[in-house]
Amino acid sequence: MKRLVITLLAAAAGSAAFAVFGYAAVSLVSSNTHDRALEAAMTAVFVFGPIGAIVGARRSRSKPSRSAAGDVLDPR
Repeated sequence: MKRLVITLLAAAAGSAAFAVFGYAAVSLVSSNTHDRALEAAMTAVFVFGPIGAIVGARRSRSKPSRSAAGDVLDPR
């Protein structure tokens, strides 16, 4: 249950971070003069947001820790 909550929080954080980055990137690069803000918002939410959620969820999976001796410690 703890791992699920951490994964969902990481996905939400990744989605938000990528959406902000995507909005800024599209605003700077877009040549659209009519509705640049709308284009940036939609691209951020529907393209960059889901990509960020996937990246955040994948990054939340922790690898087993290693001790100084090199043996794998119990991740629980």
